[in-house]
Amino acid sequence: MKNRKMRAIAMMTGVFAAAVMMAGFSGRALAAETEAKESGAAVTVTDMKGREITLEEPATRVVALSAADCEILYAVGAGDLLVGRGEYCDYPAEVWDVPSVQSGMGTNIEQIIALEPQVLLMSSMAQTTEQVTQLEEAGVHVVVSDAQDIEGVYTSVRMIGALLGKDAEAEAVVAEMQEKLAALAEAAPENEGKTIYFEVSPLEYGLWAAGNGTFMNEVAELLGLTNIFADVDGWAQVSEEEVIARNPDYIVTISMYFGEGPTPEEEIMGRAGWDVITAVQTQGILNLPNNELSRPVPRLADGAKMLEDFISGAAEEEEAEEKPAA
Repeated sequence: MKNRKMRAIAMMTGVFAAAVMMAGFSGRALAAETEAKESGAAVTVTDMKGREITLEEPATRVVALSAADCEILYAVGAGDLLVGRGEYCDYPAEVWDVPSVQSGMGTNIEQIIALEPQVLLMSSMAQTTEQVTQLEEAGVHVVVSDAQDIEGVYTSVRMIGALLGKDAEAEAVVAEMQEKLAALAEAAPENEGKTIYFEVSPLEYGLWAAGNGTFMNEVAELLGLTNIFADVDGWAQVSEEEVIARNPDYIVTISMYFGEGPTPEEEIMGRAGWDVITAVQTQGILNLPNNELSRPVPRLADGAKMLEDFISGAAEEEEAEEKPAA
């Protein structure tokens, strides 16, 4: 149980720590592009650090250090090309069968090189310049993929698809995501004036919230909601007093529940002084612990749908319909 909790803490920390390190990337990152050389097989992409990388042919052996990149690989139908993953890659379930390597500040270069990948996808610059040079000298193409907004997700998907010769599949994933989000945007007028607080780290570990420039804030705006911390940039540490004073109508928490003690929703409702908050009074608290809104991947559209269903009451109605008649 302790190990699971430590892993959950590490994953939550990664959500905003990596974002802080890569704040300059955002959706302004250059879009990936492919171009055929005379051989007709070469692939060139511009990564999200603005670096141009050319492969003689689409990659067939990839190591991805971030959970988002692992997930995108599977989304474009290239999971079988993943020969190594960062230790916190956890979706879809098949990814657990892929050998893991140390990632983040403790990235193990030797482990990566031993897997003989053609491409290493990473989402933060925790790796030093010397480590990147070491990888490139070993013949590994280092590609930075780090989306900080929805447009950045489209960029990541297209770039990864291009690297693997999966352009059509990547475009299909982007198109489906765009279609889902466009449909959800129709609910925006009904949510006008409602406020929301995205809690990405619970009180026990110090409150952190999603602010302006994050995909959570984008989802709020898409649905016509006002993020109570839209006046802060990125992922920010906040105080209980600030949350109480800003009095959100809804709260989204991404805390994991381990089957013991109060659920994340119950924990928030039981906090001293929080009983004056509208979201607590109306039980307008949604727990999304499976990275539906906290990871820059195509599932963001599904997370947005879950949030809209919760706000509109559609989720409650569906649950009631599924219950057997008394």
